Amino acid sequence: MDSSKSKEVNYEFLPFLQVYKDGRVERFIGTDFIPPSIHPETGVSSKDVIIVPETGVSARIYLPMITSETHEKRPLLIYIHGGCFCFGSAFSGTYHNYLNSLVAEANVVAVSIEYRLAPEHHLPIAYEDSWAAIQWVLSDSWLQGYVDLERVFLAGDSSGANIVHNMAMRAGDVTNPVNLLGVALIQPYFWGKERIGSEGAFNADKLIVPNKMWTFAYPSTIGYDDPLVNPFAAEAPSLSDLGCTHVLVFVTDQDVYRDRGWLYYETLRKSNWRGVVQIMETEGEDHVFHLFSPTSQKALDMIKRLGSFLNQDKCAGIM
Repeated sequence: MDSSKSKEVNYEFLPFLQVYKDGRVERFIGTDFIPPSIHPETGVSSKDVIIVPETGVSARIYLPMITSETHEKRPLLIYIHGGCFCFGSAFSGTYHNYLNSLVAEANVVAVSIEYRLAPEHHLPIAYEDSWAAIQWVLSDSWLQGYVDLERVFLAGDSSGANIVHNMAMRAGDVTNPVNLLGVALIQPYFWGKERIGSEGAFNADKLIVPNKMWTFAYPSTIGYDDPLVNPFAAEAPSLSDLGCTHVLVFVTDQDVYRDRGWLYYETLRKSNWRGVVQIMETEGEDHVFHLFSPTSQKALDMIKRLGSFLNQDKCAGIM
């Protein structure tokens, strides 16, 4: 092998990663590993599990502090991390700390999924890995001792929220249904060929990532009107088929994806879907700010809202 190729950059997706001519991928964000532990401040305990040994799909399970008096079954949250489908990890400090805080606030059991990343594993691999992980989580006998399978939620941020939407659409398929109560989409990554709302007002630098990430992660896609990234495209299935009865969408007013989050909310609200959709907008903040400023009041307000969503009565608001 020509050693010079190991230093020659073939593709850059900055500030996230570089791909070298020898195929090596160097990531610059989300590469740290925090081991599972008992969190000293919250009492939340975590452990890692291998889901699919052949592919390396795995997860981190979080349990809130449990005593003999509080061993009732709790809601189950399956969380899918973001990162443009190409970086980030359930085992990084960013997501480990966030899940600890969320589990402590909401008093739920959480399973944070580690799926395979592009470009080593192009989409739709992340979708398939996530679906396999969801199936495993819902069938695991150890988890069933701690969770109420009538209160199962999916949540994710950015590209993770995109995956969550697509998993919820699969869950609504009558040929292979999954019993979900609700989903939370945190500043979801949806995009399209044509600009909508205020998207055209953003400068070119702000549009680089949304214009680049999809085709980088999914070279064989039909484009930005692929229903996987554009749930409002002509060929996309109706949102009325969403396989849950509760949805919470988070948006921020400085986020380039804001208007598509609002469009998702409005489209779902006006559809024939039999459920309740809510939206929370945070002012003065950009995309996934809560992961970078987790102790800010606005980030804490988001966690409280999500915690309340995860603890609602399963029939709340359903007619």
